[in-house]
Amino acid sequence: MGNSDSSSNSSDSSNTSQRRKELRNEYKERITTGGVIKITNTVNGRYYLSGEINAERFKNRFEFAQITGSCVLTKLQDDWSTYGGKGFIFEVLEEIEMKEDQTTKEFKEDLKVLEEIWAEKYNPDERY
Repeated sequence: MGNSDSSSNSSDSSNTSQRRKELRNEYKERITTGGVIKITNTVNGRYYLSGEINAERFKNRFEFAQITGSCVLTKLQDDWSTYGGKGFIFEVLEEIEMKEDQTTKEFKEDLKVLEEIWAEKYNPDERY
């Protein structure tokens, strides 16, 4: 019996190791999607604009902040305290995928350029 237990443990360990390799490969191969996000104060029209590497994660943070009453960004804190999280809306204006041969730094630079293009469409005096 001792032999079957050790071979079973060896098999379990091998399966776990294989699964870890698969998860690591999936993580490495996942597509990174960034985008330009806009958070708008619906009361006074001021807005926050930013190119974010992971727009979906930022959206989740924003929604969590709305639910908990905490502010997602210090730049918004005064208005957030005055109007509450429900006084703001979140939008993803445009999304782009990181290219396979692109570094994170290069991807951030692309997002910054995209942010600048979007910024031209809005009144700079209303930007946080």
